[in-house]
Amino acid sequence: MKTDLAAVIEKIKETRRAVPNERSALVAISGIDGCGKGYITAQMVAMLQAAGLRTAGINIDGWLNLPRKRFSEANPAEHFYLNALRFEEMFAQLIVPLRDCRSVRVEMDYAEETATQYRKQVCEFQDVDVIVLEGIYLLKPEFRQHYDLSVWIECSFETALQRAIARGQEGLAAEETTRAYHTIYFPAQKIHFERDQPKEAADLVLVNDPALA
Repeated sequence: MKTDLAAVIEKIKETRRAVPNERSALVAISGIDGCGKGYITAQMVAMLQAAGLRTAGINIDGWLNLPRKRFSEANPAEHFYLNALRFEEMFAQLIVPLRDCRSVRVEMDYAEETATQYRKQVCEFQDVDVIVLEGIYLLKPEFRQHYDLSVWIECSFETALQRAIARGQEGLAAEETTRAYHTIYFPAQKIHFERDQPKEAADLVLVNDPALA
């Protein structure tokens, strides 16, 4: 169901009321690379906190695999789709314990986008009402059972590429960013569409693209 940000916030509040008080409500925010997931999530977190809900916004990018594992010249899109992130570790160590207990403290292996090795980082959250988890591929079928609500951020590949170039993802120049998106990220998202139908699986669809509005 297509909706707007205010309606998404009301749906999250409704979901929170339906979830037992002893645990957090878990909301997944997903979409293609460059669709504005982080921007939208920051707005959601601020609005929920203003409404009195203790809200944790979590970006999954710290759970990236290192470049030597997530990239490959052989079939680069499929390889990235399968190996970009350490989902199992993330859910087991951080997301499910936080959802079930409202609080967690974990030392994780954190990966910067361009890092060649992990660094230790402590993630700690206390008495959380709502978790807003954002990232690519969160709506793969094997992860959907974790969520109380899921939102797909709709955006065209053209607009997403413009945003990626503007932010200089992974420190790449515009030409290199364009090549990476056309050979790795967008083809990998097309695999995601074909295999997982993430937009159709989402509870809500939020358009974040003037070209589509």
